[in-house]
Amino acid sequence: MKKNLKYNLTWLAIMVVGYVVINLLEFVGVIDQFGENTMVLIGINIILATGLNLIIGFSGQFSLGHAGFMAIGAYVCALITSSISTPMGMAIGMIAGAAVSALVALIVGIPTLRLDGDYLAIATMGVAEIIRIILNNLKITNGPAGLYNIPLLATWPVVYLMVCVTTLIIVNFIHSRDGRAVMSVRENEIASESMGVNTTKWKVLAFVIGAATAAIGGALHANYIQTIAPTDFGIMESINILIIVVLGGIGSITGTFVAAAVLGLLDMILQNFGTLRMVLYSLALILLMVFKPSGLLGTWEFSVRNLFNRFTKSKQKGDA
Repeated sequence: MKKNLKYNLTWLAIMVVGYVVINLLEFVGVIDQFGENTMVLIGINIILATGLNLIIGFSGQFSLGHAGFMAIGAYVCALITSSISTPMGMAIGMIAGAAVSALVALIVGIPTLRLDGDYLAIATMGVAEIIRIILNNLKITNGPAGLYNIPLLATWPVVYLMVCVTTLIIVNFIHSRDGRAVMSVRENEIASESMGVNTTKWKVLAFVIGAATAAIGGALHANYIQTIAPTDFGIMESINILIIVVLGGIGSITGTFVAAAVLGLLDMILQNFGTLRMVLYSLALILLMVFKPSGLLGTWEFSVRNLFNRFTKSKQKGDA
């Protein structure tokens, strides 16, 4: 317990230093407004992709319904912040969106997560499409026109804070006893079940946590873009998030961070190429996957625990 606290405090210190460094770069003019916009979008993509990586990379379930849970978080938070245009309203909106999304994930996860592979992918894609159609036909969501003039409450500090919070929650879950049970299901579901592991329970739990983080990403998206519509949350949005997970490395949270940053910066650099932007972007993705099919980092993780262990070993050798 004390060791986990030490590692978490170290990560918190790293996050605080990162925040200070970024603000310093903004203060001296190295990062301009366009750069900050890019960082916000990268941060939102990190939240979305880490949640999906928990489902795909650590529980071994192939889901294409992430955009649906993102849509729930976006609409719930947008409706609440339109009435309560304060930081407290934003906090309530994110919590409410995550709760509704988790509940929907629980309801659909129990029957669908008994499926495997392509069948599960089709089922989750169908769930996302059902969510989008419902939003498209509700009066409270303004139908196909969507919601607009949403308060700008998802500022850079808010997004940075939520990236830190969601990452710490997911990483601590992965390294917990529950997380090991989830990964045992990924490695061999039959062997896990024979050892007394309730495979459906752990698959559903990972699915629910992933859906809740997707809702938080959707809430930040809505309150940053300030305009949302059901068409924003189609199958292509789920695929875009999946690309980040696969490119970074399935089962690597560090890889998700790197891939989100690389794709975000690549998109920013290619802005000047006009209509050729998407062609060059797609070509870059193809080349990356040809030369690094396992992703940029594979399953490698940056670990504070390993750094402490190496430091302790080197210190013991020095004393000897």
